[in-house]
Order: sequence, then structure tokens, then C-alpha cells
Amino acid sequence: MTARSISKGANLPVAPSVVRVELSWSEQGGGPDVDASALLLTEAGRVRDDGDFVFYNQPRHASGAVTHTGKRAAGGVMTDTVEVNLGALESGIARVALCASADGGTFGQVTGLTLRLLDAAGQAEVARFEMTAGTETAFIGGELYRREGRWKFRAVGQGYASGLAGLATDFGITVDEEPAAAVTPSPAAAVTPSPAAVQPPPGPATPSPSAPASGPRLTKGEERLPVDMRKRLSLRKEQVAVSLSKHGAAGITARVILVLDASGSMAFLYSGGVVADVVERMAAVAAQLDDDGEMQAWTFASNAARLPDLRLGELPEWLRLHVRVGEISLFRRGKKPRRGLEAGQVDMRSVGIQNEEQKAIAEVRAYVRENPAPVPTLVLFFSDGGVHRDAAIEVELREAAEEPIFWQFVGLGRSNYGVLERFDTLPGRRVDNVGFFAVDDISTVPDQELYDRLLSEFPSWITAARRAGVL
Repeated sequence: MTARSISKGANLPVAPSVVRVELSWSEQGGGPDVDASALLLTEAGRVRDDGDFVFYNQPRHASGAVTHTGKRAAGGVMTDTVEVNLGALESGIARVALCASADGGTFGQVTGLTLRLLDAAGQAEVARFEMTAGTETAFIGGELYRREGRWKFRAVGQGYASGLAGLATDFGITVDEEPAAAVTPSPAAAVTPSPAAVQPPPGPATPSPSAPASGPRLTKGEERLPVDMRKRLSLRKEQVAVSLSKHGAAGITARVILVLDASGSMAFLYSGGVVADVVERMAAVAAQLDDDGEMQAWTFASNAARLPDLRLGELPEWLRLHVRVGEISLFRRGKKPRRGLEAGQVDMRSVGIQNEEQKAIAEVRAYVRENPAPVPTLVLFFSDGGVHRDAAIEVELREAAEEPIFWQFVGLGRSNYGVLERFDTLPGRRVDNVGFFAVDDISTVPDQELYDRLLSEFPSWITAARRAGVL
């Protein structure tokens, strides 16, 4: 089996029935101690009871499927290991989150942090994921998940500035700690999972969604939405607020821009309602970060086209008019505009069918330059892959590193994301201005998990950009 180095957000199939997950780091530099752990999760993304948390104080799951085998040191490298027997996992378990916590410091002080996935039988390396971090004191390195009866591995690389408590409460675990210890919790803290423990415990580590500093904002036009949509928006804004609080960014304000891939391969995601659902979920991000109730939007394929601004109170009609793909045929040529377009609609034939991400990036950059704002800009950029203009995309994003824009790319299940997958490790930029992750089926990702992934790097970019004078 050939080892594969993968980047954040990438996924691959797992053939071995028993795997070893090795978390390793350098002993040099005086950083904190690190402890590996695992959470066994249902389809809902939550533990069932206290036995579904495996760590050094509870090293073996009752089913025998997951075991924490402990630490070893060799050649200046420390390794902590969890073994997972995929074939022995109970049918109710859909995911195994591979986690870590830092005791006595942050993951930004840990050097050489690497997750290796090994075939437990022959010790062949299946995948290697090299991670970077900042102020986080808890981390999800990766996850093993079941898809259509087969197991896959995804490189996650998501940290929690709120530590073990912030990570644990996401999965239905209540962490009983003294408030003073909540900022940098230790794995030795009493961890008591409960299926009913769906609310974060009080204390500074996990602010309540209703707290004034981080709770949902009232948004212009929200009252005009249909009742069911308004209820979904309200809950999602709370979840966005919780995600921001976890990463030390409660109360932050930003302009949000949405970019949607409209290439030919996206047709099924549009016709199946997946893209419309994504837009509704992203509207909550814009509503929480910017209370003007508006979000700028672009669509792109062979060409980029700006869509009318999405005003929150007009969300249902905006979805009907502007979440469209296709309307083009290779056998239907000509430059005449399509008949029957309603006011503000883009003729999708002019957008085309190929992938030209760099054109959309350039148009968004121009808009931000021509319309300066007193707050940073967060671009939520959705694509299903097929990226092939690597050099042109790299030029645009390298130049954009000097601009008040953070680009969060989300891959929607295909492959070949090109330079976007490698941007975290590209040198020559004063700040890392790009985030990327991919999902097989975004409609199955719970809202809280999606917002955590979307917003995990944005707060640290703001800090770095201010320090570098970009903001």
C-alpha cells in the first residue's frame, strides 16, 4: 500500500479493517504535553453515553473496537496512539472523531504535529496529515466515517480555543470543571457524557448562545421570512455565534460574500436542492456577522457573473430566481439572450460550463477594492472540484494576501481541487489568507459542524492580518 500525504479537508478510502492512528510531535521546544483520544459518534454526530469517549483514563471501548494504546518516545519524537477495528464497530456508530488535547499550553507551541493512519496488520502507512495550529488547546485531527457501507478517512485539522470543554460539548458531553480551569482544560478533568447533554455547560469556556457578547443578532428583514425559515435561521445564528465564541471571536463583525460554482458537473447539486440549502445555511453566517441583512453573491463557470445582493427578507424569492445552473446546451449555440428571464436574473448561457475560479476571485477582489468597508471580508466559495487553472488562481490569491479578505473554500464532494488544497503550505505570503475543506455530501453535515469548519481559521487570520498591517 502506498502512503499518501494529504491536506486539510481531503479524504480517501480506508481498505484495512483494523487501523492505527498515530499522533506524533517533537519533544523539542518545551511545548505542552499532548494526549490523543477518540469519540464514537452516531449519524447525528453525538455520543450515546459515557462509554463512547476513549482516552487514557478510559482506554478501551466496551465493544473492543477502539483502544487507546498509549504513548512512546523515540528519536526525539513522542507518539500517542489509538487503534480502531472498523469491522467491530457497532452499527449505530457512523463516525470516529480522532481528537487531541494540549495540557499546559496551546497547539501553536507544538512542533511537528502529524497524524498518521496505518494498517494495523502490516504497519504500512495509509495516509499522513501534517497539521498547524494557533491558540487551540483541543484539536480534531481527522475522522473515520462510514459512507455507503465503506469506511473513509478525512483530514479535519479543526481546533478549539475553548479547549476540551468546547470540543466535548459539540458531541453531547458535559465537562465538569472549575471555572478557573475552563480556559485550558486537561484530559484528566471529569468527563461525563450524557445523551441528554445537548446544552453547553455554564462558564467561560463555553459561552451561552444567548450571551450578549456572542449571541445571535437581530437582522434587518428577518421578520418577513416564512415561519419555518425564520426558526431555522434563528437556530443557525445561535450555532454560528457558538462557533465564533469557541475560536475567541465572539461579537466579531465582517462583510460576507458568497460564490457558487455553476459548472456543468454541479447540475445534480442544483436540481437536488443541495445548493439552495447551502445558500440558506450561509445566510445565517451573513446574518450573524453583518446585521445589515445583505450578502453579495457571484456565480461562475467559464465566466463569472455577479448576482443581485441577497437581502435576508427576500431569501425565498432570491433562491427561486438566482440559484440556477444549466440552461445551456452544447447543441444550442448563439448569442441571443434567453427569453423569459425575470428581473435581475443572469442568463446562465453566458456563464458557460467550465471551471474558471480565477475569474470569480478577480471580480470579488475588484468589488472589495471599489467598495471598501471598515470590517474584514469573508468569502464563502463553493465548488465541486475540477480545478485546473492552478497558476492563475495562485496569482490571484497570493496578491489577495495583502487585502482585507479571507477566502474560505468548500469542496462539494468531487476531487481535483488543485492549488486550493495546497494553499495552507504555500510560502511567500505574509498571512495565510485561504482556508479549505471538502465534504462528500454537505447535506449530511450537521449545521454546528459545518459552521465550525467554515469559521475555524477566519478568527486567526484576523489576528495575523492585523499584526501584519493588512487590516
